Amino acid sequence: MSSLTQSIPTTITQTLSVLASLGPRPDPSAVSSARSKISQILQVDSLSPEEAAKEAEIYAGAVRLEEVYDSYEKELSDLEEKLSRVYATESESLLRSRKEMNEEVVKMLKAAESGKVLERIDLSGQELKLLPEAFCKIVGLVSLNISGNDLMFIPDAISKMKKLEELDVSSNSLESLPDSIGMLLNLRILNVSSNNLTTLPESIAHCRSLVELDASYNNLTSLPTNIGYGLQNLERLLIHLNKLSYFPGSISEMRSLKYLDAHMNEIHGLPSSMGRLKKLEVLNLSSNFNNLMRVPDAITDLINLRELDLSNNQIQAIPDSFYMLKKLEKLNLEHNPLEIPSQEVAKQGAEAVREFMRKRWDMIMGEEQQRIGVEAERHGDGTGWVSWGTSMVTNLVSGVTQTVGFGGGSGDGGDKKPGESHFYHQL
Repeated sequence: MSSLTQSIPTTITQTLSVLASLGPRPDPSAVSSARSKISQILQVDSLSPEEAAKEAEIYAGAVRLEEVYDSYEKELSDLEEKLSRVYATESESLLRSRKEMNEEVVKMLKAAESGKVLERIDLSGQELKLLPEAFCKIVGLVSLNISGNDLMFIPDAISKMKKLEELDVSSNSLESLPDSIGMLLNLRILNVSSNNLTTLPESIAHCRSLVELDASYNNLTSLPTNIGYGLQNLERLLIHLNKLSYFPGSISEMRSLKYLDAHMNEIHGLPSSMGRLKKLEVLNLSSNFNNLMRVPDAITDLINLRELDLSNNQIQAIPDSFYMLKKLEKLNLEHNPLEIPSQEVAKQGAEAVREFMRKRWDMIMGEEQQRIGVEAERHGDGTGWVSWGTSMVTNLVSGVTQTVGFGGGSGDGGDKKPGESHFYHQL
């Protein structure tokens, strides 16, 4: 079928284009008259061959145009005949496969029509080319698995499955999802992985009951802007192996999120509001390669984080407040140009890194206290400690973190405002 859709129609289109460019076909009587005139001219003895050819040329154009038309029309006729044969062969093959597959489909539809309550349907790996809209009328359906088929679209009528809680359309050929999917208000698990999706519909934010969304192995370049505002019950978000370059700011509103896998993308940075994901336990940002060069201070606000994978990136330093991730058990910093902490420390695991960063923090705090104390003594007045407190907030927030190479604007997950910073809370 691929050769049919790619080769033959293209050739037919080209042939029709050529015929259209030739203009209207000459009138048959005009062509016949031209041929007769040419024959008469060539029989006049008084004309030299050159003179005869020159005079016959006046009529030869119509004859040649007719011959070109004949040639292309024959080619077109042959192509159309070939196309008909291929269609017939493919249709017969498709009908055979559908006949075999449809036994299961028809069986389920008949059961539904007879009044039998169907809550779970599994049509995975059935070589389905389309989802019969009749399925969308099975209003009591709770779980539908149509993975591993050859579906290119999902009908809008899927919105009629009001009770649907689980939908698996993974491993198909989908290039988009219908906007009507946002009307599945009871949907809890949605698997759209291993398709050809470049975007998710904005309406997916209306699926407020979702607890798990798997959109991995696609071609996503962005996530819906408001996805976080709607999916506040989402616990698992799998978006690895896509082409995402950033997270929408609304992702920080997913207050129930526990598991986030975004490895193998093109992530450049994280929102500074990422720290609001207080329930997050697992975060995988590995293999964003040359794109991910820093992570924000806010990552250390993830107080329940147990696993963090930042391997295969271009990170040179982690936040000084990293020691605050007290529940962190697994940490992978491999294959980064790390300077803080050193590669040797990073290889020792989460506890070693946490202890190193705690000592580093204490050292930074001690040096800053000493500097402010010297400055206060030099001034010799009672404002020394006030100056120290003010200076600590200002210098530590805006200076120290940048000094260790961990700055950046809010758009790429850079430093926090003083009121949000760990430095501020420490003081």
